[in-house]
Amino acid sequence: MAEKKATKKPAAKAAKAPKVKKASQAGGETNLIRRVTIKAKNPQINTFNTGDTVNVFVKVKEGEKERTQLYKGIVTKIQGAGAARSFTVRKISAGVGVERTFPFASPIIEKVELLSTGKVRRSRLFYLRGLQGKAAKVESDIVSKSAAVNTTTAE
Repeated sequence: MAEKKATKKPAAKAAKAPKVKKASQAGGETNLIRRVTIKAKNPQINTFNTGDTVNVFVKVKEGEKERTQLYKGIVTKIQGAGAARSFTVRKISAGVGVERTFPFASPIIEKVELLSTGKVRRSRLFYLRGLQGKAAKVESDIVSKSAAVNTTTAE
């Protein structure tokens, strides 16, 4: 009744030769991906950081008409790299916190204006979600128009 199972020792595997890519494929694929993913920088977007208060001018299409809508709030996070880079802006609308994420390379963004720079020590401000009223404010410095112009020309 007790049957013994035959145990085989694995045979020595033959070493496989590594696949050799053709010279045209070796660097061509990565360069193609890099060229596709790197997009031209949008000159209408000023440099800003997490904690800054910004005005984001968004193009809204309603039927055949297109208009610009203002979205003003605090930048809670900046994430990603290259073409996938995006930022999230939080505002309070009718007593309810609203967050919206915008890709940097999006054609719906007309421009981004920096209103004030925030003094924060974190790169992600998720703690603002649990705060209300004056407690949800970030200490900031108001940016003058001339300083905003100088930062865009310096780049």
